[in-house]
Amino acid sequence: MDCGMAQDTTVPKLNFEYWLDKAIEWGQATTLESQKDVCLHLPQLQEFLHQLYETIKHLQGSTVAIQQFPLIGQLLGRLCWNPFVIGYDESQKTLMWCLCCLYSSEPQNAVELKANSWIRSLLCHLLCSSKWESNEAETSTFISVLGYTSADYYCHLVKNMVVSLVTELRENQFHGLNIQESTSASRVNAVSIFCVPLITLPDLIPLLETLLLYHGGSSKEILSSEFLEAVNEAFLKKKISLPESAVFSLWLRHLPSLEKATLHLLDQLFSIQLNSLEEVACVIKDSLLPQAASHPAVFRIVNEIFKNALMETDGTSEVVTIIQVFTQLFLQVHQNENKQHNFPLKAYFPHHHQPLVRSLIRRPFELPTTYWSQHLKHISDMVKALVEDTNVSSLTDLFEIWFLVACFGEWLDVAAEQLLKAAVEPDAVLWLVAFYYCPKNENQQRNQTMITETTDTSKEVYNLLTRTAYRLNHSGEENQRTMKLLNELLQKLTFKV
Repeated sequence: MDCGMAQDTTVPKLNFEYWLDKAIEWGQATTLESQKDVCLHLPQLQEFLHQLYETIKHLQGSTVAIQQFPLIGQLLGRLCWNPFVIGYDESQKTLMWCLCCLYSSEPQNAVELKANSWIRSLLCHLLCSSKWESNEAETSTFISVLGYTSADYYCHLVKNMVVSLVTELRENQFHGLNIQESTSASRVNAVSIFCVPLITLPDLIPLLETLLLYHGGSSKEILSSEFLEAVNEAFLKKKISLPESAVFSLWLRHLPSLEKATLHLLDQLFSIQLNSLEEVACVIKDSLLPQAASHPAVFRIVNEIFKNALMETDGTSEVVTIIQVFTQLFLQVHQNENKQHNFPLKAYFPHHHQPLVRSLIRRPFELPTTYWSQHLKHISDMVKALVEDTNVSSLTDLFEIWFLVACFGEWLDVAAEQLLKAAVEPDAVLWLVAFYYCPKNENQQRNQTMITETTDTSKEVYNLLTRTAYRLNHSGEENQRTMKLLNELLQKLTFKV
């Protein structure tokens, strides 16, 4: 590419022809003359490679990059085979990142397929050329096999290297860290950084899993944040598949990844219709977040993000429904796995009234239907006592009580059903439903101010019926007539919402 073409863009001027001429002139730097010249130019070359990476990292795949920079393949290919270039400072890493930018995750044609194959072979070559270890005897055994350069051996070399590193890390973990703790930690960190541009290579998965489950003696995080972010990104975009234990470990050791995963789930759920909670439940389960939330730290963070989403959307019923389905799925996991982990309820809800939590956590299908009214009255009495407590002075306290009740929405739906069936309106149940819909109003006003605009009312009814259909579907009861009626009502309401 000539220099004039790059001047029209906002990126720094990239002198491709100059550096390609240099790369051709240097070859593989076998003469003393060429070696001296390479060494003289290495700092400027590294700066050029960094600018190149910054320029192409937003381009999608090899086709676009080659259209914009026709000489890029020749240049990168030659530089990758120059031992002086790849041995200097961060040049090797930057070359890898540039190659990864050219890699097409979904190749559209034969050219992109061929480019992908070429990129993989260059990455493997760089991987083999890496200064992985110091000269310690115990780690040099597997390095001796890395002298091969034939393309036939590349895939075997990557597999060999991954197997060797996995073995080394697992032995380190098993025997515990000795006096060389700091060396081991820095080595593990270096391995994690080196994996960043190769995250999506299938052969690397065992190494990713081992790194994510690796905990040295240090209290500080030893894996690089770039590695953790890159793994999370690849997992969320379904570019890699990881065992659940590795994903849970990633989220526990790197809070930004957990936050990103939760926001990614919300984005997914907002893009689908909430007319089938079965589909919503499937998407939530697929995210692995309810399973990860069996650890109290994960549960509390996810719950906090949901709470913020609810406030930002002014308490929209779609978000409430999502939170309720998530809570139900979490409860299933918690009840199934509690024998293993045995975390007390207080660990998940540390600042809430524990008797209320225990009552809300009991799901309707666990109790006989004849006991529902009594259980609801018990819940309502506790909520009322908390709300009317003189210590509950701020709106924040009130919101926390309301949010807890809202999370366990099955009981609110049952309360609404009970009101529809009852000949006389039971005060306690009516108060609970009124509090749910109008928590900020004074007690005497609650009865007069339930749900005001027609569109909001039909939305609330629609969501109530959707949740009821989902609950009846999972309760195991024979409710064919009720389900038929619910589905008819839902079809009619779909047009109004």
